[in-house]
Amino acid sequence: MRGIVFFTDSRAHEDVTVFDTTLRDGEQTPGIAFTFEQKIEIARQLSSIGVHTIEAGFPASSAAEKETVSAIRKLDLDTNICGLARSVKADVDAAIDCDVDMVHVFIPTSDIQRENTINKSREQVLGITDEIIRYIRGHVNKCMFSPMDATRTDPDYLVEVCRTAAQAGATIINIPDTVGVISPSGMKALMGRLVSEVDCPLDVHCHNDFGLAVANTIAAVEAGASQVQVTINGLGERAGNADLAQTVMIMESIYGIHTGIKKEMLVETSRLVSRFSGISIAPTQPVVGENVFSHESGIHTQGVLKCSATFEPGIMTPEMVGHRRKLTLGKHVGRHAVRQMLADVHLQPDDTQLDTIVGRVKVIANKGKRVTDADLYEIADSVMGIKAGEKVFQLEDIAIMTGNHVIPTASVKALVNGTEHVYSSVGNGPVDAALKAIVGIIPSRIQLTEFNIEAISGGSDAICRVTIAVEDERGRVYDASGSGDDIVLASVDALVNAINLTSRN
Repeated sequence: MRGIVFFTDSRAHEDVTVFDTTLRDGEQTPGIAFTFEQKIEIARQLSSIGVHTIEAGFPASSAAEKETVSAIRKLDLDTNICGLARSVKADVDAAIDCDVDMVHVFIPTSDIQRENTINKSREQVLGITDEIIRYIRGHVNKCMFSPMDATRTDPDYLVEVCRTAAQAGATIINIPDTVGVISPSGMKALMGRLVSEVDCPLDVHCHNDFGLAVANTIAAVEAGASQVQVTINGLGERAGNADLAQTVMIMESIYGIHTGIKKEMLVETSRLVSRFSGISIAPTQPVVGENVFSHESGIHTQGVLKCSATFEPGIMTPEMVGHRRKLTLGKHVGRHAVRQMLADVHLQPDDTQLDTIVGRVKVIANKGKRVTDADLYEIADSVMGIKAGEKVFQLEDIAIMTGNHVIPTASVKALVNGTEHVYSSVGNGPVDAALKAIVGIIPSRIQLTEFNIEAISGGSDAICRVTIAVEDERGRVYDASGSGDDIVLASVDALVNAINLTSRN
């Protein structure tokens, strides 16, 4: 099924490569500092999903950064490893010392940047560009050149700088919208001119200050850019960069452009980087957000149950990106959704019982409370007169040790299908340690996909409500909640309830 093509279909079936800068520009997100181990794991993941080039870091910025870039290069991943450098030989040498496949060199070219950051004339910038690229090409086969702040650079001068870079030996030229100020139509016009007047492959790097990073990236591709620069979850300075998942899926599904990215790994990659960065994925985040393939409205769920393309793009399915479709509970929920959700756990209420169940769900939702799967099943059991079955997981005891000089550790004793198990785990905090210990006990593999805390009452002794969602080995997601004045115990209660839900299928 082909989708609506926004501007032109002339690039369909062509290839566009993906340059990921999560480890460089993405780490420049305020408040983010990946550990060495996290960078190694992210690099492996990026290679696994098919990223063509990974910008591993800025080697000259610190000894630790140089060590990390070198370590990533030594992984011998199936991708090109790139190091960033200013247009000075010391920076370039630091990147070369890391044995990178490509050196990415940049220099300010807009008048405001050139005059206020490096205090060089236009002629001097041309000379530096020629000299530094020739120096790089004398040591490395691949050189990317970026005229920084290209979209605020005089267009005639930008063409001159890019031609100078191409003649000096740049293997690809990146056009950065450094402060995110160009429009899609402006980007298309600018990139179109550069494609026609500069004899070198062109790349694009867009920032999201006005929410146009992905749109501008796509506009550049329409005009002939052969590579896109992106980050996982759109991380980056200020408002971030173009998001990899969104950019790839637009090119693949709407334009028919081949990127080589393993789309079915997009959600897991997004969650990995979210976990390491500490920045949650918004439920409404395109492609990877929890709500993208979730449906609550009665009309929507009825349509989706009959034909998923009624209220989904069709050209992008949940399975295509590693997601799953979910019917959710709320004040707009309809009978079709509730009937299907209950059928999934082998509950078959009659029409009268179903109406009662739907009514109770809406009463709870209209009070502003989230209705979890556990709430639904409890309501259904009550309405249908079903006695609750024995729980697969029964917590017997939990002990937690934490402190400012102690690694948070949790020990759990529980009955799993009647057999006693004991397990201990450490974590980033007492909640993390406790949840990891519980997950370590259960025989089937589950993944925590959502964790939310809200205070029900005020004060330091506030009652809190914890809502947790887990995904089982079959991709099914279950959510449940727990509450109490102890955040750790409320979190444990929520997870245990979610685990017991997985056994209902």
